[in-house]
Amino acid sequence: MLAKSIQSLTEGEDDTVALMATVACEVHHSDDRFDWTGFYRVTAPEMLKIGPYQGGHGCLQIPFSRGVCGAAARTGNVQLVADVDAFPGHIACATSTRSELVLPVLNADGDLIAVFDIDSDQPDAFSESDAEALKAILTDVFARS
Repeated sequence: MLAKSIQSLTEGEDDTVALMATVACEVHHSDDRFDWTGFYRVTAPEMLKIGPYQGGHGCLQIPFSRGVCGAAARTGNVQLVADVDAFPGHIACATSTRSELVLPVLNADGDLIAVFDIDSDQPDAFSESDAEALKAILTDVFARS
């Protein structure tokens, strides 16, 4: 349902910021577990800056060397964190965050353009199936040729 809705809303759009804003909004409002939902864009070598998001304030910039978002950007791997307090170097942009899911966002050329970050105030809020479903949505929206 969510994937079809996002596909329909983003069809024909090629502006990355517009796509990010739409995805962040739709995903955020799709599930009560999601407290903060948004993008950190690659804006310089080894640096992420806040992009379109839903929820309270986010960190303005995150180096690839720090936090869950940095780990996703640095490694290119999905980060599924059941307890953020147990994650070495976690950056607490919001003290209410208990668990986090961060996915790398690639363009059609396979270049990292952002990470997609979802925070929850519930511990262990995310599953592998959440990660797979969101990965498919991100691939559909940002890696279309």
